[in-house]
Amino acid sequence: MRDTNWGSRLAAGIFSCALGVAVSGLSVGHAFAGQFNWKAHSGETISFLASNNPWTTAIMKSKSDFEKLTGITLRVDTYSEEQMRQRLVTVMNARSNEVDLFMTQVSREGMQFAAADWYHDLMSLAKSESAPGYDFTDLSPALVKAATFNGVLTGIPLNIAGPVIYYRTDIFRKCKVSPPGTVDDIAKVAAEIKKCDPSITPFASRGLKPALPYTFSVFLHNMGGSYMKDGKSDLCSPEGKKALQTYADLLKEYGPPGVVNYNFYQLTSLYRAGRSAMSFESSNELSSIMQNRQRLSDTGVVPLPKGAGGSHPIAIGWSLAISKFSSHPDAAWYFVQWATSPKMQAKLALEGIAAPRKSASSDQAYKTWLDEQPVRKQWQQAIEFLAAHGDSDVAYPIAQNPLSRQIIGQAVDSILLGTASVDEACKTADEKADALIKQQ
Repeated sequence: MRDTNWGSRLAAGIFSCALGVAVSGLSVGHAFAGQFNWKAHSGETISFLASNNPWTTAIMKSKSDFEKLTGITLRVDTYSEEQMRQRLVTVMNARSNEVDLFMTQVSREGMQFAAADWYHDLMSLAKSESAPGYDFTDLSPALVKAATFNGVLTGIPLNIAGPVIYYRTDIFRKCKVSPPGTVDDIAKVAAEIKKCDPSITPFASRGLKPALPYTFSVFLHNMGGSYMKDGKSDLCSPEGKKALQTYADLLKEYGPPGVVNYNFYQLTSLYRAGRSAMSFESSNELSSIMQNRQRLSDTGVVPLPKGAGGSHPIAIGWSLAISKFSSHPDAAWYFVQWATSPKMQAKLALEGIAAPRKSASSDQAYKTWLDEQPVRKQWQQAIEFLAAHGDSDVAYPIAQNPLSRQIIGQAVDSILLGTASVDEACKTADEKADALIKQQ
């Protein structure tokens, strides 16, 4: 049976499985030498539905290597995260074979998709149909367990990530401020920056309703709140109301115009362009931010500071899944094991994608890469903290988790936009969430 408490224990032992190793002069194709027949499905075409995030951007640079190695044609459809999910639900509800592979976040939709029987079980493939050197046991046991529902392995982990604060060290020096030491200090630092340099956005974080819980959840937990207590929604607790008000006020007073439409893409673009002083966004965005080489020298990285409830970061990741309705599941598995192999995850690690393999931390080339820039070492330290202290409790731990995220986002945005008081917003959210909880 599914371990329903997996989120709270995800951190245990995860960092020993968290970071990728470096490629030591081997081409991707050469790394798979052996008796395994990579051409077994030559001539087949597989369709991959992907989210437009840093992992996808990085892996697609080697798409031709996979096609040359296997003779398989990989057709990729890339959408924004929410558009991808909408497209996936449409295809899967139709039980269509149009999609062979897709990216999934088990912390979000895993329970729901597993209940709908949309995942092809990868357990037997992972253990018996893998190429030499794939080493399934090298993958994070915690993340593999998190992706397993009622004995079905729904996906292979691609990365580990969680929200962190990216901040401009040059602006902090100019404005004579230090990184915030507590959640309450964030507003104080942002206020000083606003006075010092009105041209820059002091603090930016997610405001888009379905995406917002990823970042808001850290505020809630650090401030001592929780989504559920005694089987009911708990947003109207004193801690929950303070978290709602604090997050909304930060975005209202110090966030960018139109922040209710901001997801990771807009936040990263804003920070990369030098137009925000603090950006609370996924650790997975490091590579995208560093596309502006100037950010290498003027960026620091820290976890969200502690609150009255301590420090409880989010640590989750994407997985690669095969559709239950795929007409080419075996060919699709070839892509899964290629993309999640030690060698490929090593290659992606050098682009700032923290890989879920325990072979990572001892690799000298990877350490050298980290040592080249202070921001990379700070990023690694933040990942270590997420892995050691984090969990995956993003929104309500129920099958209707995606719908519950909309409820949370609406509560924050209604306070931010002034259409509801915190008492009104949390009351509405609790009522709607309780209705979802009763459906379980």
